[in-house]
This record gives sequence, structure tokens and C-alpha cells, in this order.
Amino acid sequence: MAAVVLNSPEPMTKVRVITLKDYSEPTLKALHKVGVLHAEVAEELKPLDKIAIESQQREVGELLTFIHNMLGYIGKKEEVSPEEDVEVIYTRPFGEVGKEIRSVYASFAELYEETVKIDKEIKELTEKGKYLGLLTQQFDVRLRDLAFSGEYLFSRVFILSSEAYKAAHDELKNYLFEGTVATVEGETVLYAIGKMQNLETVESVITGSGGRTLLIPDGDLTLGKFLKTTEDRLLRLEEKRSKLYEELQTKAQQEVKNIALFRGVLIAERQRLSVLAKACEAKYVALVEGWIPESYIESAITELKENIDYVFIDTRKPEPSEEPPTKLRNPAALKPFQVVVNLFGIPRYREWDPTPIVAYSFATFFGLMIADVGYAIGLMLFARFLLGRLLGGAGSEPFKLLQRLVYISSGVALALGLLTGSYLGNIYTFFGFENMALVAGVQQMLQSPLTFVILAIFIGWVHLSIAHISALVKGIKERNTGVVLNRAGILLLQFGAFWILRVLMQIDIPVVLSAIMNVPYVSPQVYDMAMYGAIGGAALIAIGSVKERGGIGAMLWLFDITGLLGDVMSYSRLAGVGLATFYLGAAFNMLAQVLSGMIPGVGIAAVVGGAIVAVIIIIIGHMVNMLLSFLTGFVHSLRLCFVEFLIKFFEAGGVRYSPFRLIRRPSMVVGARP
Repeated sequence: MAAVVLNSPEPMTKVRVITLKDYSEPTLKALHKVGVLHAEVAEELKPLDKIAIESQQREVGELLTFIHNMLGYIGKKEEVSPEEDVEVIYTRPFGEVGKEIRSVYASFAELYEETVKIDKEIKELTEKGKYLGLLTQQFDVRLRDLAFSGEYLFSRVFILSSEAYKAAHDELKNYLFEGTVATVEGETVLYAIGKMQNLETVESVITGSGGRTLLIPDGDLTLGKFLKTTEDRLLRLEEKRSKLYEELQTKAQQEVKNIALFRGVLIAERQRLSVLAKACEAKYVALVEGWIPESYIESAITELKENIDYVFIDTRKPEPSEEPPTKLRNPAALKPFQVVVNLFGIPRYREWDPTPIVAYSFATFFGLMIADVGYAIGLMLFARFLLGRLLGGAGSEPFKLLQRLVYISSGVALALGLLTGSYLGNIYTFFGFENMALVAGVQQMLQSPLTFVILAIFIGWVHLSIAHISALVKGIKERNTGVVLNRAGILLLQFGAFWILRVLMQIDIPVVLSAIMNVPYVSPQVYDMAMYGAIGGAALIAIGSVKERGGIGAMLWLFDITGLLGDVMSYSRLAGVGLATFYLGAAFNMLAQVLSGMIPGVGIAAVVGGAIVAVIIIIIGHMVNMLLSFLTGFVHSLRLCFVEFLIKFFEAGGVRYSPFRLIRRPSMVVGARP
């Protein structure tokens, strides 16, 4: 249904806010300040498995390493936006996300591992070339002589800082036969020869001084030839590494948007796990659960994350079995009529909100039953200055909505009063005016009993048709065949009402309306079609009633038909109250005129006395009539909306959206002691 007829409540999101006990108070204050959470009794928070969380934290760390490895091969710095929102993939199970990341990384893994091996080899060769190059300046021995372990002697090349070597020199010379020393960039290269029995002691002194043993490859190459071979090997490795880097850069560039998306997801997951891990360490955690309208989710989460250091916010759409609270969303002009709907019942979350059609209906019904300029203005003043004193709570939001409802409905009455020329009934006759109607056709329709009754019945026919069409659409959506057949039959029978009224009551509604509203005459063939519609409709009602209610429906379908006639005729109350309002006002005017002329005496005294009597009668009489018309107009408008209309398709039974909200400027009633 279009939002101009039936609306729908605002979509809601289930929210669970988990924080550490030390942050429970600021969390509640932040939620209070945001004022959008409809809190519910939270389910018990199950004990969190710390081992499982730590395991997943390690997996997240490993996956982030994969991501950083891939990002490391993008040479040019640039800003990349993922093709999807992080939330889209973040809502998926983490296991699926992990598999997808590993799948993307698989194409990098082989190349990356080869690159790591090359980098390691380059580093080792560069280091050997750096240190052994110093020794070639003093002698050119074979490699195996630099790392010899014999029965009596050993030889090693040690690397340690120059300061450490100076500190350990005196101790080392006691265990070495010979030592060749070279220095480079604050480090000392020591080629040592000593007794095999002292090897462990020497290595212990070197290690204790922060030094290490340089690994020497085994072979018969001399130092000079080894350094030449190392230089050639480094050139080849650099060339191979360069090609691998180019290939990795190409692959990374192809997957850069996915990589950026995965990185955002993993960072969010790491934050979530961090909070949960801290919750495990706490004695207990604070949990708040409830509903937030979708339009406020982003601002609420932002507010919480900005104010609370450790908070976990879980959001999801409502489950089919859940019944979220109902937050109506109507334009400002229609919001006052939410008061009427709420009097009947709160719409369920997945049900239509009938506020729009109720707004048009209520205001029209009320306006038709008042339809007087003087009474409409009086009711507006009454709502402005007296209604709050009678009902209390003048500053509350519900009262303001009710006040605006009276303004709008009285505005319709004011417009109709101007069209019909009704000013406190016909008080203008006191001033010599015969008629003040702006539109004679509207005046004739609303001040003539027959035409007003026919108009009221026609309005009821239209109003009920909307109700039954809504019920029909609802039945189709719910796949309720019995309701569909029953409502379709009622709609056909309503069309056949033209024929029924003509046959039984000699009322020719289309003819009367065509004459009053100056529209083309309705062809007699319409009545033949209406007859078939009435017969077919009755048959569908009977079938649908049996299918919907079972065996008892074979009898109850008759009440559907008679009830339809009663429902339509019920709208004649619009004419009854509307005509009573006008004629009672006119009667008070006539009474004032008659009684003012019955004051005894002559001259000015009689005139003044008559005028006083007339004014008193007019004021009291019209105040009584205005209040009576207000009460009857309000009550009967409610009745038509509730009993005749909403009950046909509206179930209600929803939960009112009541957010945990901070009243920034609270008011209170103060005064003297009782």
C-alpha cells in the first residue's frame, strides 16, 4: 500500500552492547544521551571461551600478516576504496572470510616464499662478503681452514662489537694461540686458533660478550675466489628477486580492492576479539540489549565508540520469531492522528500503520459533523487555552499531538462552514443577511436531510471499500484463501449495494449524487451489473466463510452480509450529528429572537433588555451546542474509525517504541502543599 493510505513502521535493528563492568556506568550514560535504544531484558551472557578467543586472535594475526605481505608489494602509495562496505562481508561467518583470504593469498605464497629465501641468501652472502673481505687483506686461506675442528686444534671466525672485544681480549688471549683482528663499522672480526679443549670456553666468552660465530661454508676455495663467486651470485640473486617483485606487484595490484576490504574486516575482528578477551579476564561483563531504529544505528554506534574505550556492539536484523517495538514514521501533518490509532492499539512491527487514512477520515468526519465557522474557531480557542487545564500535562508530547489534532479537524470544520455559510447556525440573519454560503451546492448537500444522508452513506461505502481492499491485500500476502474469498465477495456485494438500496428502499444514490454534484447521469445498465455483483458477492462470502471458519461458517456468512448493510448505514450518523449541530444552533438563534421580543416595556429599556436576553441565550446556547457537537463529533469520528473501519483489517497488539532517553529540559509540577 502507498504511504499516503497505509504506512509501515520504521525498520528496527537488534543491538547488543557488551562492555566491561568498569565501563557500565559511562555506557548507560552514553545510551541515555543518544536516546534511541528501546531496552529489553537481556538474555544471560554465556561464558566466553578464552582459549577459543585466543586461537581466533592468532588466526586473525596470521591473516593480517598475509594481508600486509601482499600490501608490501604495491610500490606506489595510493588511496584505495574497497568495492563493498566492510559491513557487507563482516556479517559473514569468520571462517568463510578466512578461507577467502587464504585463497587469495595462495597465489602469492609460492612466489613470496621464494622471495624470502632469496632475501635470506642475499643477506647471508652480503654479511660473509663484508666480514671475510677484511681477512683477505691479511691472508688468503681456504674456507675449511677458517672453520676447522681437529683432534688438537680448532679455528673459528667470531664477530662482536669493538667495545666487547676490548673487554674480553685479556681473557681470550689465555686460550688462543693466534688471533687475527680486523675492524669494520664498530664491529671486530676475530680469526682465532686455539686448543680444541678450550673451544667451549672461548665460545662461551664470545657469546657472553654479545658476539657470535660466523658461519663459513665448507670447501677448498680460497677467500679471494669465494668473494668473487659471492659477488657473481649476488648479482644473479638480485636480478631474480627483481623479477619476482614485479610479478608480486602485478598480482597485488589486481587484488588491491579485495585486499583493502579484507584488511578492514580483520582490523574490526581484531578489535572485537580484544574486547571479548578483556571481558573474559573480568569477573563479569555488562550487557545491554534492545532495539534501535535503522536510521539511528550509525550515530548510536559512533557515540558509543567515541565515549567508551572497550565496547562490543553486535547488530542484526530481527528474526521472524521476534516482535520488535513499533516506531511510527508519519509526516508532521499526520502525526497528531497517531493518537487516534494508539487509542485503538499499537500496530505490530510487521503490520501496516493506518495513520494516514485515519487522519483523512477522522478530520473529514469531524469537519462534516461540525461544519460551522463560529464553532470551529471556538474549538481552536478551547484547545489552545482550556484543554490543557482540563486534561493536564499541557507540556507533554501526547497533549501537543492531541491539541494539533483538534486544530486540524477544526480547520476542516472551518472550511466546510465557510462553504456552507454556517456561522453559529444562521446567526447572520440577525444582521439582515439571507445567505453567506460560498458554494450553494455544498450548502444544499450538507443542510438538506436527504442529500446529507445519501452523501454520508456514500462516504461510508467508500470508506468501507478501502478497509475491505486492505483486508483483501493482507489476506493475499498471508495466503489466507478464506479471507481472500470473503473480502472479494464483500467488495462485490458493496458494488451491488446500489441495486439493493434501489430495490429495498427506493434510494437511487447515483441519480441523487449526479443531480447534486452536476455529474453525468448513471446508466440503468449499472444496476444490472450491480445485481450480478450482489449475487456473486454473496456466493463468495458464503464460500470464504466456510473455508475460513469451518462448518460454523455456513451460518455466520449471513451475519457478514447483514453486518455490511449495518456498517454502511452507520455512517448516516454523520448527517444526524451534522444536521443536529446546524439546526440546534439555528434553534437557539430563533429562541433568542423570540424571547428578546417578549421583554415587557417600551422604548430604549425594552430594546436594551431584549438585547441582553438575546445575547445571554446566544452565548449559553451556542456554548452548549459547541461543546455537545465537539463531544459527539469526536466520539462518533472515533467510532467510525474504530468499529466500522480499523477492525476490518487492523489487528494491533504491538509494543510501543519507548527509548531509554535523557530528558534534557525536564519539567515538573510544583506548588503549595496540599
